Amino acid sequence: MRSVGDFVVERLSSWKVDTVFGYPGDGINGVFGALNRSAGLIEFIQARHEEMAAFMASAYAKFSGRLGVCIATSGPGASHLVTGLYDALLDHQPVLAIVGQQARNALGGHYQQELDLVSMLKDVAGAYVQQASSPAQVRHLIDRAIRIALARRTVTAVILPNDLQEESYEDPPRLHGTLHSGVGFAAPRMVPHDDDLARAADVLNAGKKIAILVGAGALGAAEEVVAAADRLSAGCAKALLGKAVLPDDLPWVTGSIGLLGTRPSYDMMMGCDTLLMIGSGFPYSEFLPAEGQVRGVQIDVDPAMLSLRYPMDVNLCGDAAETLRLLLPKLEQKPHGDWRKTIENNMREWWDVLADRAHQPAAPVNPQRVTWELSPRLPDDAIVTSDSGSCANWYARDLKMRAGMMASLSGGLASMGAAVPYAIAAKFVHSARPVIALVGDGAMQMNNMAELITVAKYWRSWQDPRWIVCVFNNEDLNQVTWEQRVLEGDPKFESSQKIPDVSYHRFAELIGLRGIFVDDPERMGPAWDEALASNVPVVLEVKTDPEVPPLPPHITMQQARNFSLALLKGDPNERRTFSGAVRQALASVLPSEK
Repeated sequence: MRSVGDFVVERLSSWKVDTVFGYPGDGINGVFGALNRSAGLIEFIQARHEEMAAFMASAYAKFSGRLGVCIATSGPGASHLVTGLYDALLDHQPVLAIVGQQARNALGGHYQQELDLVSMLKDVAGAYVQQASSPAQVRHLIDRAIRIALARRTVTAVILPNDLQEESYEDPPRLHGTLHSGVGFAAPRMVPHDDDLARAADVLNAGKKIAILVGAGALGAAEEVVAAADRLSAGCAKALLGKAVLPDDLPWVTGSIGLLGTRPSYDMMMGCDTLLMIGSGFPYSEFLPAEGQVRGVQIDVDPAMLSLRYPMDVNLCGDAAETLRLLLPKLEQKPHGDWRKTIENNMREWWDVLADRAHQPAAPVNPQRVTWELSPRLPDDAIVTSDSGSCANWYARDLKMRAGMMASLSGGLASMGAAVPYAIAAKFVHSARPVIALVGDGAMQMNNMAELITVAKYWRSWQDPRWIVCVFNNEDLNQVTWEQRVLEGDPKFESSQKIPDVSYHRFAELIGLRGIFVDDPERMGPAWDEALASNVPVVLEVKTDPEVPPLPPHITMQQARNFSLALLKGDPNERRTFSGAVRQALASVLPSEK
């Protein structure tokens, strides 16, 4: 008998799905039995937790450009998926969630693990979430869920009662009230009208000091962005999700923007007279020009994102690369004058500042030193993931991307706990590429530590075994600690912020991975060399100083006031906190010796 579960697996394969992340349970056993019977048609990757499986599906979509799929049982299995699904939703990634449900005859009877899954998933999978009720319905549910996820770059969900999964599958009859759906989707060529391109060119040609901001929507459009920047003699900042769009060795690339950004990015945005935003939903308006200060052009494939962050003069709905290729012939060549030279000079000085900051003394290791030493050692084809928290500051500022590298993190959701599942998913997309995850100790304790067991289970199947997670062990939920001080004017709240000291590298050794421990800054570079040469996945644990502040690119008077108030109220590490902040601030203004 060919069951509904068998059909689901076959249909997924017909849609070119070859990898599914998840965790089993009796509510989804019919599909798992079909996966087992399919003789490797689809590879199932067993995470340690459904939330991690959903993060993996989101990252799989990011690193492959294809549909990510996760699967879970009914009740808690389905509810555990939600955080990772929101990550995909907010970062515009196509992900399908397949979840089990209790038997149809039990629904509505307050049965064990019976949840109203349609209602629960309605927000995160609002584009399409349906519960199957008959075998003939399953075909169009799978087809529509996948097509909508791909077409709208969003999350969809299909709910399968467990008894239905075991029923015999038959195609829908040719009768009134039935649907006969098909497989396949090809993304359309999306470009603006010629008159809109001409209006955009008029705005950009009239500008004298042009700033560009790129995001994840510009990935794959590097050649076109470089050509536009050179034609306009512009500088270019990168939103976090767009970190890999352009290499940082281009002298006019100003790096990240925002709280985790660079001073040259901030200065460029405050000084420009024209803004070109490409494929970015960067949310923080205080780091963009003041409303009315500049004229603007935005390019985005999603019309809902246009003129959302800044009131643009011209909005171009289209693919970034295609639109730029059509726009370029209409742009006038600007001389590389004072504007571009100022941006390049600012960047040269900024890299010196970061070098000084990274080499400031700390107790014991300056966290900036971790990424500063990694940066020149990154293999050309490396994939880097970062967690949320203070480690994201050092990822954003100190890590120099080169052409061909890939990188990502939880952007719109900014969730803790995404870096390790992201790095695992990256290996199942690009098995031959080295992968490095940067993670705080808070995220490791929350949920990433268990996923090291997933690495231990699968790493021998990877073409290149180089997989490294670097743990910033500072016994502090560091980003929030500094937010308490600088944004709220409160001292560090020890009860909420201090976390236990755990030997992460020893845990790695316990489960068959390699562990490296660093508590001496001079050992940092050699430790990266050792990790990158390992033929076994590595946990590199670094004992970092929590009192090194993740300074924003621009410190307001209110932030300075709040920091002073926090110290006056009696911060538990008052002396070290003050001296660490002073050292970092002075590194920004004193001449460099590096």
